Amino acid sequence: MKRLLRLIALGALAAGLAACGPPKKSVFPPTVTIQEMAVRPDGQWLLTVRIQNNSYGSMDFHSLDGELKVADGIPVRLHASFDLDIPAFAGDVTQVNVLPTADMSAAIKTLATKGSAGSLAYSLTGRTRAKPEQEKEVRDFAFHGNDWFSPVPGIPNTYR
Repeated sequence: MKRLLRLIALGALAAGLAACGPPKKSVFPPTVTIQEMAVRPDGQWLLTVRIQNNSYGSMDFHSLDGELKVADGIPVRLHASFDLDIPAFAGDVTQVNVLPTADMSAAIKTLATKGSAGSLAYSLTGRTRAKPEQEKEVRDFAFHGNDWFSPVPGIPNTYR
């Protein structure tokens, strides 16, 4: 009986010590949006892409690979490599250069003639690579979303 009580006590002690370890922080996919788009004089678009970390721990973001589709046109590829350490529930930005299709450029020119009253739909889909705080390996996180470009008043060739 004494031996059985010692085994039970030893098991309870081991379970108690295991419970004292650091808790795992929940990891959720980030949100990726376009914060700003500027049309350069050479026709390229400079996107300021915002990555919002929706996890309970910080994440080290390394790259972004996806597609940007404006209106109903053909999507263009987005790709960027960077090093962003984003704390829990915070966001940071990176810049991505895009060479738009002729249809995309025409759609933005049409929007520019409408002034601040117009908007243009876009969709953003893809994957971002990141390493969560308590993990050893880098993972891919999918993102997707729809939003609108609208001209920024007083700043030519800039849209948000």
